[in-house]
This record gives sequence, C-alpha cells and structure tokens, in this order.
Amino acid sequence: MISDPALNAARRTAELTALADGAPVDVVVIGGGITGAGIALDAATRGLRVVLAEKHDLAFGTSRWSSKLVHGGLRYLATGNVGIARRSAIERGILMTRNAPHLVRAMPQLVPLLASMRGRERALVRAGFFAGDVLRRLAGTPATVLPRSQRISREQVIDLAPTVRRDGLDGGLLAYDGQLIDDARLVAAVVRTAAQHGATILTYTAASEASGDSVRLTDQLSGESFAVTARAVINATGVWAADIDPALRLRPSRGTHLVFDASAFGNPTAALTVPIPGELNRFVFAMPEQLGRVYLGLTDEEAPGPVPDVPQPTSGEVSFLLDTVNTALGTTLGAGDVIGAYAGLRPLIDTGEGRTADVSRNHAVVESESGVLSVIGGKLTEYRHMAEDVLDRAERMRALGAAPCRTRDLPLVGAPDNPGSQRALTADLPPSLVLRYGAEAPNVLAAATCERPGEPVADGIDVIRAEFEYAVSHEGALTVEDIVDRRTRIGLVTADRERVVEVAREFLAAAD
Repeated sequence: MISDPALNAARRTAELTALADGAPVDVVVIGGGITGAGIALDAATRGLRVVLAEKHDLAFGTSRWSSKLVHGGLRYLATGNVGIARRSAIERGILMTRNAPHLVRAMPQLVPLLASMRGRERALVRAGFFAGDVLRRLAGTPATVLPRSQRISREQVIDLAPTVRRDGLDGGLLAYDGQLIDDARLVAAVVRTAAQHGATILTYTAASEASGDSVRLTDQLSGESFAVTARAVINATGVWAADIDPALRLRPSRGTHLVFDASAFGNPTAALTVPIPGELNRFVFAMPEQLGRVYLGLTDEEAPGPVPDVPQPTSGEVSFLLDTVNTALGTTLGAGDVIGAYAGLRPLIDTGEGRTADVSRNHAVVESESGVLSVIGGKLTEYRHMAEDVLDRAERMRALGAAPCRTRDLPLVGAPDNPGSQRALTADLPPSLVLRYGAEAPNVLAAATCERPGEPVADGIDVIRAEFEYAVSHEGALTVEDIVDRRTRIGLVTADRERVVEVAREFLAAAD
C-alpha cells in the first residue's frame, strides 16, 4: 500500500505514541544514515512492519560527509578486488537508471596531461579508464547515461577546467562517474520512500538496551522512554556500531574536503582529477557542486580514539589537499580561498594491518551475543546491496515471512516513475529546484503556504523559501540545523549559514 511520504513533527508524534501503545513491529533499524535508510526501505517494501530510530537527524553522520560520488568501483578493480568493483558498477547503474536518476548524474572526470605526468602514469590512467568502460558495459549501464572515456585536446581541457596549468599541457583524459546532487538528499529520498511504503521513521529517538528481539527507545525531545519488541533488531549506526555491540572492532578513517567558491577554479564543468604524488591509484578531486561551489577532496587518515559527533579536518589535511591540487593549477590556491571544510569517518572493518587507504571497503553482517544483527563496513554506492544482504540474512535466521527484495527496480521519491510524482515539470520551475527534487519539484511549490515561496532565502543563494517550508512539512526537519545543514547544504559555508538561520527559525515557528 502506498502512503503519504511526508515526514513532519505531527507524524513523528503520532508514530511514537502508537509504538509506546504497543503497535506490532517486525524489524527495528537503529541508525538513520544511508545504510539504515536502505534497510528500512528494503524491509518496508518486503511487507514488513519496520521502525527506523535515529538518535539525531537523518544523515547526521558519515552519510552527509562524502564526496557526493556514486563510484563505479574502478579503484577497487585496480587493487584486485573484482567483486566490489563489479558490485559498485552495478549499483551505480541501478541508481542512475532506475532508483534515483534525478539525484545521480554523469560527472566528467578530467585528468590533465601535464609535463610532470610520466608516460607510465599516463598509461596507467588510460588503462584504468578503459577498465572503467568495461565495468560500465558489464553492469549494463548505457553510454547515453555514462559516456565512454576519451582523449581530449588542450583547448577542451581549458574549457572544462579554466584554471588548469597550461605550460606543458598536452590535452587530457576524460572519463565519467556518477555524481550525487547531495548525499544527505539521497538519504532523505530513501527514507521518505520507506515511509511511502509504511515504514515508521523516528528521528531524535535514541536506541539502547538492544537485543535480538527488543530495544528501548527514548524520545530525545521529551525524554520519554519505552521498550519495543521486534522479531529482528538491526544495528546500522556506522562508526558508532560498537556503542550497540561492544564486541565489534572498527577502524575509522577520516576523509576531509575543502569548500571553495566555484570562481576560484574558474567555474569548472568537470571534476579536475589530480594524481597524488607517489601514489599509483589515488587522486584528489576538485568537483563542481550545487550552490556555486567546488569541493576539493579527499584524504584517508587514521582516526583512532573516541568517535566525535562532527569530525573536524586537521591543518595537515588542509595543506595536503591544497598542495596536491596546486600541482595541476596555473594559479596557486591558499588557505584564504577556502570558504568551508568538512570531514567524515569511514566505518572500516578493523583488519589489524595496513594503511586505512588500503583497507577493504567490503561490508559484513555480524550477530552479537544478544542477537542484534550489525552491518559494518561498506560504502555509500552499495547501500542498496548491503540492505538486501542484511534483510536476506535476517529472513533466514528469524523467518520473518518477508517477500523477496524489490528495491532493484524501485523509483525513489522524486524519480519520474515514483507514485508521488503527480505534477508535470514545467519550464518556469527554478532549475536548481529540479536538480534537487527531480519530479517532486512542482510539489514543493504547490505545497507552499508561506509568503514569497519562490524568493531565495538570501541574496545569491539558489535555495527558495518554499524549500525551507518543505523541509519542515515533508522532509522531517525539526531544527534549524536540520534545515540549514542537512536538507540544504547552505551551512557548509559559515558566512552563508549566518544569513539564513533566522529564515529557518521563521519556518519552524510557523509549524508549531
């Protein structure tokens, strides 16, 4: 049965009350990142009664700190991990052609052929791009969705990346990968699609005392607490997984990105891809993004010790990223050009050896002594496959009576074939609105009750007032931070954040 996918404070209160009164539950999923969201959607579409509980907000942790890429697995092929490379290419194709064509689009990746790049390095990149083309074909993704790689001229390189170093420039190599308009927006779309299929979505709800068939939920806003009985409890809390099952051993690694105004890179239309000196298979990417920004990333540094709610970039990582990208630029970028920065922790499985950059990105499903099923490791691109794996495992172990997995061909909220896409896209819609919401863009304006819904929330920011209202009325935003830092990504730049905080407060007050 298809339900209304709108998430808001009223729905949250009603669903918390129903659970406290003993509403029956098949599966409780702990964690509201992309993995937990994917599990909730898989369970709901299999006909199971599922509750997702997130201590903070949707995409609060690692799932909002990625490179916004849906990787095809080329890097893993180069290291001999054919299985994860093939799965990644398949999952990328599923997202781009069926699940979320409105959120994942082809991104050109440009490797400039500079004088400093030796013949062996050029051959390795060409071979890698060719292997990427083979992976794309094996995954069944058409070239109309992801174009083939090619050699391009010096003039084409400069057109795509205007600030590239020009002395000794001998053209470039161009390939394509999947790019998310935003990772937190993908999480919201998956969760709302789960709600559309009957899932209960509870943000600001902490889970504790978890066992194989029960968990205690605490409303972080009211302080009220109650126990929920379920047939399976699944821990999908990423780098915090050991808080639920202390026997788990993770090895977090920190990935840092810097944020620039796109003008610092000459408003590029391709991701400038720069080999890291001394590394055969690692690159730094300067990627054009929404809101007129470029994100530069990424690092892979050991991050031992307690897991912070919001990881922070280090000065060494900032210097590393700047030094690396400057090897490919005609003008030098410095710390003064950086307008924002963020860091996320990868939930890698602890193998006990090697650099974190070399640790496998495979996932694992582990049962604790108490019976909780934990999914650890993995990567954003494979979230759907991970969800299918853990639900299949839960079905075998707990006989849940679930139907087969349906998510491979399931359009998310905002995709053209989703049942919620009832209004036609028209030419008068803001292009940025369509980029973020896809076929749901007309609904955002149609649902608006605020004054001046089509006006920007601040001068020079292409987010309109109707989007802030929609974040509260349909996307489960309960706080200023939810609106500014996750439903939109305005908050990545402190100066922009300060200009819109009062507007966000206005919409939260109107919803009370």
